[in-house]
Amino acid sequence: MRTLVIGDIHGGLKGLKQVLQKIDLSTSDQFIYLGDYVDGWSEAAETVSFLLDFSEKYSCVFLRGNHDDLLYDFLKNDDAKSLWIQQGGESSITSYASLSETELEKHIRFFEELINYHIDSQNRLYCHAGFTNEKGPQFEYYSHTTYWDRSLWEMVCAMDTNLFIDDNRYPKRLKLFKEIYLGHTSVTKIGKTKPVNFANVWNVDTGAAFRGPLSIIDVDTKEVWQSEPVWELYPNEIGRN
Repeated sequence: MRTLVIGDIHGGLKGLKQVLQKIDLSTSDQFIYLGDYVDGWSEAAETVSFLLDFSEKYSCVFLRGNHDDLLYDFLKNDDAKSLWIQQGGESSITSYASLSETELEKHIRFFEELINYHIDSQNRLYCHAGFTNEKGPQFEYYSHTTYWDRSLWEMVCAMDTNLFIDDNRYPKRLKLFKEIYLGHTSVTKIGKTKPVNFANVWNVDTGAAFRGPLSIIDVDTKEVWQSEPVWELYPNEIGRN
């Protein structure tokens, strides 16, 4: 069984379909989606509908991203935060306008059932953004930390690459897990377009919402599959640029 991790999609369903076509799909695989399914390209509702159908055939873990939580607030409570609208929310509002009541209820339930983190049998952690508590995400005082806080990724980006795990300066958070997989902060911000590894942390957000591709990584072999840059699949849109 492969464990396959999928980076931030941001409504780019065409990119998701394209990259899934590049792997030999098997019902024995487990797919771990890192969140941010919406806000960016025009197919937010279509992406969630696709994922609901996909999960009926394949084993899936769906993590909660900050954009998923913001859209849920809008759908459930009619809370349309102005900054959210500017950061991709407008595309999701437009996409969801054509959904039937029955479909909308299914989508709301999807967002409600998202989880904040997942730890597998090999002690690998998966979450959208990261965590701050030195004991792990299970002990976070604010649950939204796991899908908002960027400090874990910022920390490993700034770490001395010669720092060994038995050094007193080595971050305690990183010692808790064999590996950590996250998204949230696009690696295009550091000039990369493939999943990036610092210490035992892998960032799989390769900028699908901006000018990068959508990526899938096999956590055992580290093989990577990518779509074309997603913006090229939506030539008449601006995404989150």
